Amino acid sequence: MQAYAARRATQAAMSSASSLGLAAYDAEVLHNSNKLTLRLQPCDVLAQVAPAAHQCAQREVDVVQRLSEVGSPVAALKTPEVFVWDDYVVTLWAYYQPVTTQAMPPADYAGALERLHAGMREVDLPAPHFTDRVSEAQALVADRDRTPDLAEADRVLLAGTLDRLRRAVGHSGRPEQVLHGEPHPGNLLSTQFGPLFIDFETCCRGPIEFDLAHAPNGVEDHYPGIDHHLLRDCRTLVLAMITTWRWDRNDQFPDGHRLGIEWLSELRKAPAR
Repeated sequence: MQAYAARRATQAAMSSASSLGLAAYDAEVLHNSNKLTLRLQPCDVLAQVAPAAHQCAQREVDVVQRLSEVGSPVAALKTPEVFVWDDYVVTLWAYYQPVTTQAMPPADYAGALERLHAGMREVDLPAPHFTDRVSEAQALVADRDRTPDLAEADRVLLAGTLDRLRRAVGHSGRPEQVLHGEPHPGNLLSTQFGPLFIDFETCCRGPIEFDLAHAPNGVEDHYPGIDHHLLRDCRTLVLAMITTWRWDRNDQFPDGHRLGIEWLSELRKAPAR
């Protein structure tokens, strides 16, 4: 978020916390992109704030509540209430002090993701198909007004990769289930209670390999029953998707333009099957 929007979003978070009787006199920005993540003090609550027009906060809250009930490794809600303040939507969560700055061991990462997937099979919540998200990326690539800086050769590369792998992964024949959607290291916390997943707004349905494609290399070696050929396709598909987001003229991801260039270079080298 730009500075003015971030100030208003912070005010929305502090006002929402205060409405619950929580003392929120200060806010530390933990992450700022398409939504703002804040640590409110002195109540020590984590707030997530998103523009009301571009959020699915209620669905995320519903997912986390259901997963908590079956003991899945998810961060806890401070309250299930979704607050609407002006043009912003606010959700409040427990804050977890990180227990380490080191990368999580692959075996621990795989174990947490396996437990999450087991819980998601148990609650079996309604969710869009992963191909819906691929379609959003395809529409962005095709829209030159929204991606004006994307070179034509790169546009062709992204469009072809997205189309080919959308069909390959979608027709793989592998079992499908509800997934996190983006269980990358930024969405897995190391806490005193063990690994906990956050940010469930990207939940979708698909093969587990689509989730594993977001995890660091080596995690798949500790997750049973993986189709490694499908995982390779999923990794390339995810790379094409996140590269596409970086070329959106409205993208607010930190250092997004540099990453877009870097990931295009990686995509050109990605093996085709």
